[in-house]
Amino acid sequence: MDCLILVLNNLLSVLLGLIVLALFWKNRGKESSRSRLPPGPTPVPILGNIFQVDLKQPYKSYLEFSEQYGSVFTVWLGPKPVIVLAGYQTLKEALVNQGEEFGGRALYPVLLQVTNGYGLLASNGARWKDLRRFSLMTLKNFGMGRRTIEERVHEEAGFLVKAFSDHGDSAFNPHNLLCNAVSNVICSIVFGKRFEYDDQQFKFLQQGIDGYFHFLSSSRGQFFNVFPRLTWFLPGPHHEVFGHLEKVKAYFEQEAKDRLSNLDINSPQDYIEAFLVRMLEQENKPGSEFHFDNLVNSIWNLFSAGTETTSSTLRHGLLLMMKYPHIQERIQKEIDEVVGSSRSPSAQDRPNMPYTDAVIHEIQRSMDLSPTSVPHKMMRDTEFKGYFLPEGTMVLTLLSSVLSDPKHWKNPDAFDPENFLDENGRFKKNDAFLAFGLGKRVCLGEGLARVELFLFFSSLLQRFSFRATQPPEELDVSPTCSSFGRLPRTYSCYARLRE
Repeated sequence: MDCLILVLNNLLSVLLGLIVLALFWKNRGKESSRSRLPPGPTPVPILGNIFQVDLKQPYKSYLEFSEQYGSVFTVWLGPKPVIVLAGYQTLKEALVNQGEEFGGRALYPVLLQVTNGYGLLASNGARWKDLRRFSLMTLKNFGMGRRTIEERVHEEAGFLVKAFSDHGDSAFNPHNLLCNAVSNVICSIVFGKRFEYDDQQFKFLQQGIDGYFHFLSSSRGQFFNVFPRLTWFLPGPHHEVFGHLEKVKAYFEQEAKDRLSNLDINSPQDYIEAFLVRMLEQENKPGSEFHFDNLVNSIWNLFSAGTETTSSTLRHGLLLMMKYPHIQERIQKEIDEVVGSSRSPSAQDRPNMPYTDAVIHEIQRSMDLSPTSVPHKMMRDTEFKGYFLPEGTMVLTLLSSVLSDPKHWKNPDAFDPENFLDENGRFKKNDAFLAFGLGKRVCLGEGLARVELFLFFSSLLQRFSFRATQPPEELDVSPTCSSFGRLPRTYSCYARLRE
């Protein structure tokens, strides 16, 4: 019996040894590739660098790491390595010169939970190319970059001015009104209609956006992205947020199905109908990406991202105008000289309003709305600056490192429209203005956002002078930091009609 036990123990030892040897050989390549990852702070097992990164404002930690480890470095978010790119030249080399390799979209868990990998923002490969090409074409057909989109924004600007004037001499928070106006422009493109600001369905959709970005920008949202399975089983607001978004997406799907029954395939009136026409054209095509899952999630991408980014920029812009009344007065002087009071500003006025254009750009630059943008991922094993970046690795593009770089800006640490003006007061472009990103994944709605920012901002300042509820010197205009982005502070204001 003792001999039998001894034999079994020996066999077990040999078996365990073979298993260890097999695992070693299996992971040998991975360890070799990991040894060639860019340098970075030393991680701890399982948790990575989570205790070395400020979860409320991680981009600040990344800026500090870039000073120590260079323009390409590695952080470990939990057990997974993440490559961070800093500096204009490095971002350009990666996103432009090697755009195919760096052009993937990392499906971080919050985004994956909401979209299941479908839609414009979360997709990769052929799916992403098909959806992006279709969406760019459709947005152009429905007016992006043409006069018809300007007419949509003009119409909504009129409703927004009316809503502001309804407050009379009372102080109010402009948050909801600005979100409503920007969202309605998206709705006019996606649904072919706008909503009244007090419409209950419209409020329901807006609540979905607010809840999503509030969670995404919270420490809890950051923790979900690092440890999704653990967080999912814990109680918390994420269950309510994801539940609400399922209802929002169900509304989008029902809207699409209602259109399908009486669709005029020769004359689609909005984004949904154009997508449905493409669905019918490709219904017998194997592997077609034009189906309801991609439609519903693309609508959510357009609706949520298009609303939050532009409305936040406008809110922050009004706050800065109250902080710096001399800048507000100079803009109004330019509006009076170029546009006057008898008509509304138009996109054709922008070349003749260089100071206003510079202020809008400086609002975006100084706000730094999305410091690390939406995560990328490596589409294939890649050599970059002497390092080995494995396929599938998440990549963060540190836009903050460019938007605040003194090499590219006259006065990077202050709000200064002179950053976009030459010595003759003419508007001056700057390649380091990366508010919309860079490369193949540059913001799909950049053209639309530029039109909205100029027309909404100039229309409001044409009609109103804005004053805070406290003296300008007491206003804190620094954006509130969050894990995902930088958002304008909450405030109330007075909007006095100009004579």
